[in-house]
Amino acid sequence: MNSIIRPEILALSSYHVQPAAGLIKLDAMENPFPFPGELRAGLAAALADVSLNRYPAAGAEVLKQAIRVAMKVPDELDILLGNGSDEIIQLIAMAAARPDAALLSFEPAFVMFRMIATFCGLRHVGVPLCADFSIDQDAWISAIRQHRPAITFLASPNNPTGNLFARESIRATIAAAAEHGGLVVIDEAYFAFSPESFLDEVGDHANAVLMRTVSKLGLAGIRLGMLFGRKAWLDQFDKLRLPYNINALTQAAAIFAMQHYDALLAQAATLQSERGRLAAALAGLPGVTVFPSAANFILIRVADAGKTFTALLSRKILVKNTGSTHPLLADTLRLTVGTPAENDALIAALTESTRP
Repeated sequence: MNSIIRPEILALSSYHVQPAAGLIKLDAMENPFPFPGELRAGLAAALADVSLNRYPAAGAEVLKQAIRVAMKVPDELDILLGNGSDEIIQLIAMAAARPDAALLSFEPAFVMFRMIATFCGLRHVGVPLCADFSIDQDAWISAIRQHRPAITFLASPNNPTGNLFARESIRATIAAAAEHGGLVVIDEAYFAFSPESFLDEVGDHANAVLMRTVSKLGLAGIRLGMLFGRKAWLDQFDKLRLPYNINALTQAAAIFAMQHYDALLAQAATLQSERGRLAAALAGLPGVTVFPSAANFILIRVADAGKTFTALLSRKILVKNTGSTHPLLADTLRLTVGTPAENDALIAALTESTRP
């Protein structure tokens, strides 16, 4: 085995998903609300009508059009669909994996940027954010010019920090990457909870594309990601897409969901309101630092993340212990915004665990 498997793969650890049976699950940025009850019969009918004996529509054109209408995707942008955003990240990385090519992202950021770079044989370059998780603009632009990355990933809002980056910073990133022909991928996984989007502008830039997912919107179980950008770029990535990558049940469910998009946005609006309430309550606890968030989660810093994580788990609440994942994240926990009742339970548990 050691003579066949690449050493960098042997050195990796698999992506770990924490068991959550019987727990209040606030660790994975899922929408805690089930699919709206009044729409379930319609969804069931749409799924019942799927021909499971046939391959799914290869290009998923009906679904693409439904997404275009629901999300108001500009006509000049093409759409590429993936089995979650992870597949899209991998398609992009595979397409760019020339010898010694680099993939650049922030640190800390979505862990799959680094992992998929390793999978595909790309050199990953991580540029640290500032202590408050803002962009060190000089260091960021300098790294782009020094390393000349084939691909630069910029997630806004960022995971796990939750903060939104200014449009001017995104433009500066695109301009710096354009100096050497590099592509910038803007990741808007948390677009439904954010006051800003770059979707209206991405088509103005020859070296930028934009990625979204419906996972945080309440459809994590169907695994659907999307990439918006100029046709010339998406045609190249599409060559690496495996046939029939979006299964028939996912297509049917997503088409139905896009036809009732306002119901999902209403849930997202509730979560935004809960995010504000949760952040305000946590900010009043002794020894707790709450970082600003434009996503459906909140990052906090406590005196001892490991101890607090264990205390929450003993109360049947599962959050993400990010404290050991990066030096800038020391003693932090990432808390998904849940239902009002779940957030009340979280506030009560943190109040108890942080009491002097």
